[in-house]
Amino acid sequence: MSHSTDPTKIAAMADERIAAILRAANSWAKEAPAQLTPAIRAVCIRLAEMVADQRHYLAPLPEPQESERSAMLTSVAEQLRSGTVAQELRAHLDALAEMELRATGSWSLVAAAQNEWVERAIEYLDRHCREIPEPDRPDEYWADDVVAGVIASVKGIIGADDLYSRIEAQYAGKGRPPVSRDD
Repeated sequence: MSHSTDPTKIAAMADERIAAILRAANSWAKEAPAQLTPAIRAVCIRLAEMVADQRHYLAPLPEPQESERSAMLTSVAEQLRSGTVAQELRAHLDALAEMELRATGSWSLVAAAQNEWVERAIEYLDRHCREIPEPDRPDEYWADDVVAGVIASVKGIIGADDLYSRIEAQYAGKGRPPVSRDD
């Protein structure tokens, strides 16, 4: 049975998520010097784009919610890649792409890819921090804190944490399924 999705509802949901992502980016940039705001926003946008592209790895919802969520996350990823915000931050997003922050579809499931992304994001923010006069720079580990916070915020906004909580809820009370061993 085919379920139709309301494009107006999908667009409104995508706009809400994007607005929440931008609020999170601005929140993480609030305590850093203003010169760092575009770099922090770019890291947040790139991460949100990659997380939205992970829609295939989320636990499925019943229809029509699954179709709506998939369409909404597709819209979010596309808008973050090429929308108004992406155009405003194009130089930063291109610089991040040069550092190989664009990842494959497995970035959220493969620890090595996640670690590489985190390292590059921190390196990018630290590079911008060094352009600020010494007395105005944030503390030594500010970029680590910002990247960790951005990751948590974006995953919560996009709903990627849903993946793990749904799997755990599925087995709650029954325990995990038995693992067959051939030894």
